[in-house]
Amino acid sequence: MAVSKLAQVPKEKLPVHIGLIMDGNGRWAAKRGLPRTVGHKQGADTFGKIVQYCKKLGIRYLTVYAFSTENWKRPPEEIQALMKLLRDYLEELFKHPKEDACLHFLGDKTALDLDIQERMERLERESAGRTGITVNVAFNYGGREEIMHAARQFARDCMDGKCSPDEINEERFSQYLYTKNQPDPDLIIRPSGEQRTSNFLPWQSVYAELVFMDVLWPDFTPDCLDEAILEYLQRARRFGGV
Repeated sequence: MAVSKLAQVPKEKLPVHIGLIMDGNGRWAAKRGLPRTVGHKQGADTFGKIVQYCKKLGIRYLTVYAFSTENWKRPPEEIQALMKLLRDYLEELFKHPKEDACLHFLGDKTALDLDIQERMERLERESAGRTGITVNVAFNYGGREEIMHAARQFARDCMDGKCSPDEINEERFSQYLYTKNQPDPDLIIRPSGEQRTSNFLPWQSVYAELVFMDVLWPDFTPDCLDEAILEYLQRARRFGGV
């Protein structure tokens, strides 16, 4: 995987945290007359390649949108296939752990089967000390649900006397989010031709640069990531200033 397009870019100018909305697996398969599940398998392979490429570039945080709270509306057979793919992926990580990658799973784990929850929690524990790259996999994730979850937890802490409503501010509230202690994303990329964020990190993305690309996720390559980063580097990030 060449890095030629970014070879002259100083490391400190690269985004620290990248978000990726992995979209278009089903359409990729349909264009080829294949079952949607084949598209999801191809998309999982692409994810693995992009993680390794981000690590090679020196990206410190990568958050990918894998399965939203709305995706439960899909046909049961597709959901079953996605859960099998997740199990296979988690099993592969146990056999061949990603070198120096710290893993987090964002979202409501309680809706998933117990064996999946246990594998996720074990991977999070075992990878906690790794510092090469932090990879967040948003699975059964919804941005509004995350904010409500954080608000409920803060309210419980107030009722338990651990804090006061007067103490809440942005920094304090962020500690109740799934991404606590992590920087907000600098760049969010959505392949597939769609131009919306679809409930992905709404709190954290308020000052992220958005790049939409007309390529389906299974066809997303390191060159595509280079193009998105180069677009990001052309933006003037003022954060509300002049």
